[in-house]
Formats: sequence, C-alpha cells, structure tokens
Amino acid sequence: MNRLFKLQFLGPLALFVATLGAELAARALQYAPSSELLWFINLRMFGIFQRSYALLSDAVAYDGFQLFGIAFPIFALACVGLVARSRLPFTVATHLSAAYAGFLILSWQAGVPALSQQASLVPVAVPSGAGLYVMATIFGTCFVSFVVTHLLYLSAVRKELGALAGWLRTVLSRPTAA
Repeated sequence: MNRLFKLQFLGPLALFVATLGAELAARALQYAPSSELLWFINLRMFGIFQRSYALLSDAVAYDGFQLFGIAFPIFALACVGLVARSRLPFTVATHLSAAYAGFLILSWQAGVPALSQQASLVPVAVPSGAGLYVMATIFGTCFVSFVVTHLLYLSAVRKELGALAGWLRTVLSRPTAA
C-alpha cells in the first residue's frame, strides 16, 4: 500500500493518544490532587475533554466513556484497516474520528456563557496555550485523515471509470456480424 493509505491512520491515532492522555491525567489527579502540574495538564492541556465530558455525562454516566466507548473503538477499527489493508474500516474510522473531533470543538463552544450580540457578531471561544495546540492537533490530524480517505476513494473511482471506459471502447470497436 502507498503512504497515503497509511496516512489515514494518523487521525484516529492522534485522537486515541490525546484521549488516553486526558484520561490518564484525570486518573493521576485523583491520586495527587495537590499537584499543580497535574492540574495544569488536566485543565489547560486537556480542558477540551473536560467540557465534552460535561456534555456527555448527561447521556452516558460512565467514567472513561470517551476513551473506552469512543476513542478506543475508532482506533481499533483503524488498526483493523491497517492490518487487513482494507479501505472500509479506515473509511469508517476516519469519518468517526472527524465527527468526534468536531464534537470536541462544539463542546468547547457549549461551555461558554452567552454574551449579548452586536451587529450580528457571535463570540467564538478559543482555548489558549497548550489547549489550543491539543485541539488543533486533534482536529488537524483528523481532517488530514478525512481528506486522504476521500482522495483515495476518488482515485479508486477514477481507476474503475478508466477500466470501464476501456472495456466500452473494446466492445464498441468490435465489428458486428451480419
């Protein structure tokens, strides 16, 4: 397989690693609640997961759901696609990782208090510092994987259309028996 096929793995991998890091930071904070470094990591670096947890906790009251219920199955599906060299698991995994990355960004916006709007401008909350880098990395890698999946799909369709056109040329160029 070419490098683009393996590049699809990047989005689900980054999503899994970031979610695993957020979960480990939250667990470590339970054991050392007075650690300033762990508070920084938990709230500043992985604050995006704190807000998404707040939204998800209404629907699913299971600790670790973002890791074990969302990120790990997406990563496992991408691993199956990589090992089996199959497009379908990669396609599903990249689409789900892009959807979850979008949910993470929307959950960041949901935690912002509504301000009065003037001249139809809507305030957009953007995390700063390390949180911005984590969010940009997750979204960027998921978006790259999503685009690569579509490029490979369009390439396969083009190849099939070329084969179909070649077959039609040979069928139409045959002399007909009278």
